[in-house]
Parts: sequence; structure tokens; C-alpha cells
Amino acid sequence: MDALSRNMFSILIKFLKERMFKHLRKWFVTRFFARSRQRSRLVSKDGRCNIEFGNVDAQSRFIFFVDIWTTVLDLKWRYKMTVFITAFLGSWFFFGLLWYVVAYVHKDLPEFHPSANHTPCVENINGMTSAFLFSLETQVTIGYGFRCVTEQCATAIFLLIFQSILGVIINSFMCGAILAKISRPKKRAKTITFSKNAVISKRGGKLCLLIRVANLRKSLLIGSHIYGKLLKTTVTPEGETIILDQININFVVDAGNENLFFISPLTIYHVIDHNSPFFHMAAETLPQQDFELVVFLDGTVESTSATCQVRTSYVPEEVLWGYRFVPIVSKTKEGRYRVDFHNFSKTVEVETPHCAMCLYNEKDARTRVKKGYDNPNFILSEVDETDDTKM
Repeated sequence: MDALSRNMFSILIKFLKERMFKHLRKWFVTRFFARSRQRSRLVSKDGRCNIEFGNVDAQSRFIFFVDIWTTVLDLKWRYKMTVFITAFLGSWFFFGLLWYVVAYVHKDLPEFHPSANHTPCVENINGMTSAFLFSLETQVTIGYGFRCVTEQCATAIFLLIFQSILGVIINSFMCGAILAKISRPKKRAKTITFSKNAVISKRGGKLCLLIRVANLRKSLLIGSHIYGKLLKTTVTPEGETIILDQININFVVDAGNENLFFISPLTIYHVIDHNSPFFHMAAETLPQQDFELVVFLDGTVESTSATCQVRTSYVPEEVLWGYRFVPIVSKTKEGRYRVDFHNFSKTVEVETPHCAMCLYNEKDARTRVKKGYDNPNFILSEVDETDDTKM
């Protein structure tokens, strides 16, 4: 019994090792090699555009500084805060240096040993540090009262007025840029989410490509409009190769594609008919296709009246043929509607024709059977029957 137990235990250990090795190998291949086979995207899943502008001449780059407001708004937060801090510290130090020059020229500094009846341009400026503090107090209107401008020299009065005006401009620009950056509708777009995959299945007797979209906030998007673009490389009859050629994809819900009542998750769909670029694709050939489906949702934020756009994209590996989405809206006992986002991107397999052409051919065949079309090549021939039986 001991030998038998040891043999069974060794067999069990060997089996577990093989299963574990197989699982690790599958995870390694999926984790590392599948990533290298990923298709390049123009638009990422979160809506960022993957495009690079090369060989832009210096004159075109100068245009970014002419439109300084948009340039500052488009900066990342770390660069924006660097510009914010540099603008204030730089202006304080620059005007502090000018106040020091005024005191130096007017011989107000202690190193000149001014007389007892000497009236300085600015009271209590004793060096560069005190000049910097006076510049800071002037521009941010602190007004401690220890240092102040006298009526002794017009230069100091003019410099005080100029710094005050310029300080208001800097404050208005930088604070406005920070506020505009925080309130950009781009952040509102983060609360609009699309399903991880698109699916192709029958809907209303038609073969459709379906995508699910949800608004994570209770505030609505007013005047929402949804549409798509299919990006692929095409060759014209003249032999010209067009990279990222754009083909319009019409998405609708049951009530249309404009002014959506976007209070609960919606399933938008594109009918794959004879005018659809998906018409000649099939379940077997879809993974070998080279395209990128970009979906756009435009709308106006209800609380700020700002227009925002949400984008996402799907490559062929993310389009599942023969699946549909799991229902996620239910009704509670209290009579409230509940959305289960745990099943937001879940799909189930359903019976689906493997190509749109097959579905339409099947419908045409059924129609011909119902209408009873005659065969024009059918010829009725009469046969004379003779009685060869002899009695």
C-alpha cells in the first residue's frame, strides 16, 4: 500500500506540474508576445490621438507663441505650474531689481551714508532683499506699511504704476489659464465610457455592429450626436495609395442618432447593408482585416454649456462576431431603475450568420419561395401515351 500511495502521489505531482507549466506558458505568451502583435492605433481607447508632426519649420513653430492662450491651455499640468511659478517669481525679481536700481541711483542705500534730512524714493529699502520684498508687496497688493513710495522722485511713482498694471495682467492671465484648465470639458469626457469590444449580431432581422456607451454622471449631455469613421489604407483606381482613408460609419439607436436621451447606457448600432464597408467581411476574414473604427460622441455639458467630444477606437481583434451584450438595466423592488456596470462589457455568444451577404441571400431566397417565381427556361412537352398491352 505504501508503494502504491507513493506512485499515486508522484503521478499527481507530475500532473500538477504539467498543468502549472502549461498555464505559465500560456500566460507568458499572452503577456509578452501578444503585445508585440498589437496593431498601431491612431486613436487610443481613452481618446488620445497617436500622431506625430515632423519637420515643422521654425516659422510654423512661432505660430504657437502667437496663439499663447491656446498653447498654455494645452500644456500638461507640470509645465503649466512651471510657467505659473516662473511668471510670478520672474516678475517679482525683475521689478525688485528695478527698485534696487532706483534706490542706488538716488543714493538711498545705507552704503551711501545719506544725511538725516534725506528723503528716499522708497522708504526702508536697504538692499536687494528689501527691494525684492517691496516688489512682492506691490504686485500682490499686500501693503504691510513698512515700505512705501514717497513723492520725492517721479521715476519711482511711474515704476509703481507700471508694476501694478502689469501685475494685474499677469494675475488675470495665469489665474484664468488655471481656471480654464480645470473646467475644460475634456475632463467631463472622462465620465463617458465605451464598451471594451464591439459586437456583430442580428438586431431587428438585420446584421448590425453594436457598441455600448454609458454616462457615469447623472447630469445629461444635451444635444448628443454619435457617429464613426473607419480608417483604413485604400488604393484608388488611379493607383494612389491613401493611408488613413476615412469612411463614414452611421451609428443610430432606435430613436435616431441625434439628441440622445443619455440618462442610461445606450447600445448604438450600425446596420451592415450593401452600403456598409463591413458588408464584404465575414467571421473568418474579420481578424485578417486592417482597419480602425473610431467612434465619436459630441454633446454639450448640461452644467457648463461647454461642448465636449468623447472618442474611442476598435481594431479587428476587438470586434466580436456572433456575440451580443448582456442586459444591465433592471428594476428594483422600490421601483427604481438600476444599472449594473459589472456587466457593462460582458457579451454572450448568439447564433449569427457568418457574413452579411449570406443573410441577404437567405432572405432573397425566402422571398422568391413566397412569391413563387416561374422558371423561364421550363418547357412543357406533351407525351402521347400508347397502349402496347395485347389481350
